[in-house]
Formats: sequence, structure tokens, C-alpha cells
Amino acid sequence: MSRIGKKPIELPGGVEVAVEGNIVTVKGPKGSLVQVIPTGMEVVIEAGQVVVKRPSEEKRDKAMHGLTRTLINNMIIGVTEQWKKVLEVNGVGYRAAKQGNKLALTVGKSHPVELFDTDDVKIEVPDPNHIVVTGCDKQKVGAFADLIKRQRPVEPYKGKGIRYEGERVKKKEGKTGSKK
Repeated sequence: MSRIGKKPIELPGGVEVAVEGNIVTVKGPKGSLVQVIPTGMEVVIEAGQVVVKRPSEEKRDKAMHGLTRTLINNMIIGVTEQWKKVLEVNGVGYRAAKQGNKLALTVGKSHPVELFDTDDVKIEVPDPNHIVVTGCDKQKVGAFADLIKRQRPVEPYKGKGIRYEGERVKKKEGKTGSKK
């Protein structure tokens, strides 16, 4: 059996899980999420736990077993704690500002880049050099954080740009003078 797939998921208080065919709905204090799971996987709710069972020992079913369990677990974490990504803005004159429901990035372009909050993803700017992206859906939080990061990728010579907090960028050595 899959090590991940066979682990039961504990249901915290205030979280409801409903299964209709291959659609799983999770409702909690921070929101609700709906996920279509692979066909054949069986999701059972028993004694405050969610258990995922696979129909056979085929290679595809083994692969989908752990994936299905992880997707449901991420949904439960999202509706109780929410997912969070923190980004750093590094560079002289580079900064981020929140104006209403939009994020304005000044990152060395001729115009400020504007990105808007969505219903699923919220943006906070605690200071001009940090951006916090939060939401219930792990995939949407990661995709939105990546969208922000792509506005000015970190360049390898000075390290200027937008990066995840704690991300290390290997710096390159600059050009050396020619010897005559």
C-alpha cells in the first residue's frame, strides 16, 4: 500500500467533508473547497477520520491513491489554517504597495505593475519589501505568488528582483577586465 495513501486524515472541529461520487466538498471556518478526485478512488468518512481506498493494485491506482489523499488533506488544511506564501522584493527603488484591492509593484519597469485580489486569494503588504499571499486553495495561492514573482525574476549578478522568503539565489561572478 501507499505509505501516504493509507494514512487516515483527522478531521478537526468545525470541518465538514461531503462526498458525492467523485466530488469531494470540504467546508470549514475559513471557506469551502470542491475537488474532483480520480475515478475509482473511494473516500470514506468514519469516526472523525477520512480514509481513501483504492480499487485495485494497478500502477495507475497506486499513483492516484496518495495523490487523492494529499489533495483532500490540503483542502482540510486550507479551510482551517489557510495557505500562505511570503515574497521578498529586493533592489534599489523596488517596492510593493497595496492600494485598495490591487497590488502595485514598482520593479524597474517604465510603469507600475498592477495585480488585483481575487475572491480566492488575498494579498497583504506589511512593508514595502514583503508581500504575503494567503488563501484556502494551495494551488491558487502558489500560482498567484508565482505570477507576482514573474513580474521581476531575480537576476543572478546583483540578486535584484522578487523571490520567495528564504529562497537562495546563486550569484554569478561579473565580468573581469581584459588583460593586455
